[in-house]
Amino acid sequence: MLIAPLSPDASTAEERRLATLQAHALLDSEPEAEFDSLVSLAADMLDCPVAALTLADRDRFWVKSAIGGLPSQMPRSVAFCDQTIRSADMLIVPDLTEDARFAYNPFVTGDAGTRFYAGMPIHVPDLDGAPQAIGSLCVMDATPRSLNPAGERTLRHLARLAEALIAARAIARRATAMAELSERQAEDLRAKERTVRQVERLALIGSWRIRLADNHAAWSEGVYRIHELPPGKPVEIEEGLSYYPPESREILRRTMEAAARTGDSFDIELDFVTALGRQRRVRVMGEREMAKGRPDSLVGMFQDVTERHALEVQLRRNADTDALTLLSNRAAFDRELETAIGTASAKGRALGLVLIDLDGFKLINDTLGHPAGDEVLRMVGQRLRTDWLKDCFVARLGGDEFGVIVDDPALLAQPETLRARIETLLTISISLGELTMTCAGSVCVTLRPDDCRTIRDFMHHADTRLYAAKRDRVGERRRGDRRRAG
Repeated sequence: MLIAPLSPDASTAEERRLATLQAHALLDSEPEAEFDSLVSLAADMLDCPVAALTLADRDRFWVKSAIGGLPSQMPRSVAFCDQTIRSADMLIVPDLTEDARFAYNPFVTGDAGTRFYAGMPIHVPDLDGAPQAIGSLCVMDATPRSLNPAGERTLRHLARLAEALIAARAIARRATAMAELSERQAEDLRAKERTVRQVERLALIGSWRIRLADNHAAWSEGVYRIHELPPGKPVEIEEGLSYYPPESREILRRTMEAAARTGDSFDIELDFVTALGRQRRVRVMGEREMAKGRPDSLVGMFQDVTERHALEVQLRRNADTDALTLLSNRAAFDRELETAIGTASAKGRALGLVLIDLDGFKLINDTLGHPAGDEVLRMVGQRLRTDWLKDCFVARLGGDEFGVIVDDPALLAQPETLRARIETLLTISISLGELTMTCAGSVCVTLRPDDCRTIRDFMHHADTRLYAAKRDRVGERRRGDRRRAG
C-alpha cells in the first residue's frame, strides 16, 4: 500500500499537522506511566491482545505505548493507523483480509496474522485552535470480530482521555518553560504573570509556596479559585490542610514533611472539599527549595482533576461491572479472590467460596425467550445484593453462573444455613401470558482447604463440589418423579 502524493493544499495541511506533533515533543520520548495505563485499559476493556497509542511522523508511525509486542515504529505505508488519521472518525475493520486496503499488508499476511482492527484518531489543537490528527488509539486481534456500541463508546472515551493526557502534558511542559523563562528574564515578570493566570484559568491549575521557617503559605490566583476563596486571603498551612478530609489530610501532611526532610519531590492526588462545601479531586505536586545550602521552602503546583478522575473511575467501574446484573464481572471476581486467598493464607483466616448455577434457566430461555432469561438474571443480581450479603463480594461469572466470596466468620460458621438461605433467595418465577416457569439455584458453599493457595486450585475444588451437588439434586428430583408416577 503506497501513500499517494499530496496536493499543494494537502501538503500545507500535512506540514501544519507535523508542526503540531513536533510542538508536543512526544516522538521518541521516554515511556510514561499515564499512557501505558491508558493502553492497558484499552486492551482490557475491549478484550483485545494488542493495543497501542501511535503517532504519525512524516514517513513513519512511532509507537508511544503498546500492549502485545508491536515494533517501536513502522513505515506509514504499512501502518493501519495511517488510514485512521485520514478518516473523520473511528475506523473499524472486522476482517482485514476482506478489505482491499489491508489484505496484502505484511501485518496481515505475515507471522502477526492480524485480522481485526479498530482505531480512533487522536486530535490536538494547533496554534490556531484547529484540531490536528497526530496519531491514533487502536486495538487489534488475530481473530475477525467487531465492536458493539458499548465498545465503540469505550474506544471513543479512551481516545478523549488520551487527548486530555496529552493536553495536561503540554500544560506541564509549558509551566516548566515559563518557570525557566522567569529566571532568565526577570524584566518580563509582569507579562509572564498574566500568562500564568491565563494558563491557570484554562487548566484549573495554580502554584503555591510554603515557607518552612513559619509555615506561611503563598498561593497564586488559581489556587484560591480552586479553593473557592477570595484571592489574597492570608492562609496558614493548618488552614490549607483543613480543606482535605481527615485521611487525605494526613497523607498530604506526611508527604510534605517527608519532602521537607529528604528533598524528594512528590506528585499525589487527593480528595478535597472547597470552602463552599463542594467535593473535588485535586493533584498536588511539590518539591523542596534550598536557600544558602539550607531547606527554605516547599513549592509546587495545584490542579483540579475532578473531571478526569471521574472519567477514569467510571471507565474502570464499567470494566469491572456486568452490565445486565450490575454485579461485578469475572475479571473483578478473579482479582478479588486472589487478594482474599492471599489475606486468608497470611492471617490464617477462614475463607468461603459460594458457587451458584441456575437450574431451569436454559428451559426458560428456550421457552419464554431471551428477554425473559435476561429478566431472571437481573432478578438474581438484585436478590444477591441483599443486605445480609453486603459485606461479601458477589459476581456474575458468566452465563447463569454466579460466585460469592465470603470471609464473614458468622456466615462461615454455618455453611449449610448459608447455602439454604441463598437457595431460598434464588427461587424465582417468571410469567409470559398464562405460562409461568420457575428456576432455582444449585448452591455449593466451599471452605478453602489449607493447600488451596491459588484461584485455579480453589475454583477447581469448589467446581467439583458444585457439580456433585447438581448431580445429587437431579437424582433426587428424578427419584421424586418416579415416586409420584408410582
